Amino acid sequence: MAAGGGVAAAVASVLVFLLAAGGGAGAASEGCEERERDKVEALPGQPAAARFVQFSGYVTVSEERGRALFYWLTEAAAGADAGTKPLVLWLNGGPGCSSVAYGASEEIGPFRIKPNGTGLYLNKYSWNREANLLFLESPAGVGFSYSNTTSDLKTSGDERTAEDSLQFLISWMSRFPQYRHRDFYIAGESYAGHYVPQLARKIVEYNKGSPNPFINLKGILVGNAVTDNYYDNIGTVTYWWSHAMISDRTYKAILKSCNFTSTNVSMACTRAMNYAMNYEFGDIDQYSIYTPSCTTALSSPNATAKTRHHAAVLRFKDTLIRRRSNSYDPCTETYAEKYYNRLDVQEAMHANTTRIPYKWTACSDVLIKKWKDSEFSMLPTYRMLMKAGIRIWVFSGDTDSVVPITATRFAISHLGLKTKIRWYPWYSGGQVAGWSEVYEGLTFASVRGAGHEVPLFQPRRAFRMFRSFLAGEPLPKS
Repeated sequence: MAAGGGVAAAVASVLVFLLAAGGGAGAASEGCEERERDKVEALPGQPAAARFVQFSGYVTVSEERGRALFYWLTEAAAGADAGTKPLVLWLNGGPGCSSVAYGASEEIGPFRIKPNGTGLYLNKYSWNREANLLFLESPAGVGFSYSNTTSDLKTSGDERTAEDSLQFLISWMSRFPQYRHRDFYIAGESYAGHYVPQLARKIVEYNKGSPNPFINLKGILVGNAVTDNYYDNIGTVTYWWSHAMISDRTYKAILKSCNFTSTNVSMACTRAMNYAMNYEFGDIDQYSIYTPSCTTALSSPNATAKTRHHAAVLRFKDTLIRRRSNSYDPCTETYAEKYYNRLDVQEAMHANTTRIPYKWTACSDVLIKKWKDSEFSMLPTYRMLMKAGIRIWVFSGDTDSVVPITATRFAISHLGLKTKIRWYPWYSGGQVAGWSEVYEGLTFASVRGAGHEVPLFQPRRAFRMFRSFLAGEPLPKS
């Protein structure tokens, strides 16, 4: 169990709630001043056509330890009426990867980064056409988020991450009171398959214990999500075999030697996994098996270690190297690292104000390697959230071999839910965009031709799915 739980944390949350709910004119004035300080006038290289308001900065989540989380809010685009649109919090996984690097800069955010970090251009299918988007770099140690207690970076885990994220929301909504009681959703991908439902669970519990709850959680949306260690691992190996990535012999060896109900990985299992990855996969992009990799990134001296990091324990699903579909530059992550390390960008975003003693990176090796607690399964949490009336959508890009569609389907099938709408193809732009099945309490959707980061590979389809999710309507059958 990570540090930061117990009675003290609960008392602190109540105190913060009282301040946020009725702190008086002084508290309101302070929040207004903080909000104005966080306003982003314009980012370097920002296109003139960008017509929406932005804020970014820090929210302290632990005064004692000096932990502060960095956020970036891009309000709904002009003409979309930001004052009535819902608020969507986006989280990336890792554990230890940045929502600014991925969600904001190459998936659902309004901007894309030009080659070599020279500037920005607009994303035609940004989700801020339908919602106000809040990107959070979490936990401390990810991106610009930091802790003044160095040991925190080596003791992070699921529990503390969820507690800090809840504390962030409580304090952030004190700074932005216009979002209190607003329809609120949490979305994310990969290891955020833990972050998203765990934070949702914290919010449901917090609201039950609060006299005037103001976090109006309506639903969660998770993609290619780490869900259940056993079913994820069985489903992943099955995907490798069914997509001809590994031999029959290696497939049988893995199933025989790997005990996916245990956190202890045997030597025989490790050997079988390593053989598959080192000798049978080939130089493919495991996050999108049919598209090319970034040759510049792969030529890095650390590339081999990074791209094979998840060989020993499959539940940690992110690495530092990314690649894209043919319509996108597969080296976009390297552009993000150049752009967000520019001093003028950091100044514009009110980032790195404490001069963190390391460069901004898309993912933190320290957090990934030192992660302390990880829940075995999210299925019990799904059941709790469904009982609480929270809308749950799970989607999956079907060309991802790291957290593949087979893993997600195995996990969902073991919830034992009643089917409301049987499996059917859904459409976008006159084409089959994927397949969907609607259950009592949960909707599943596949996205055809998408890798691990669905909105990057299939932005139009992802945007159509997002609109249906917000509306609470099934995906279109024609």
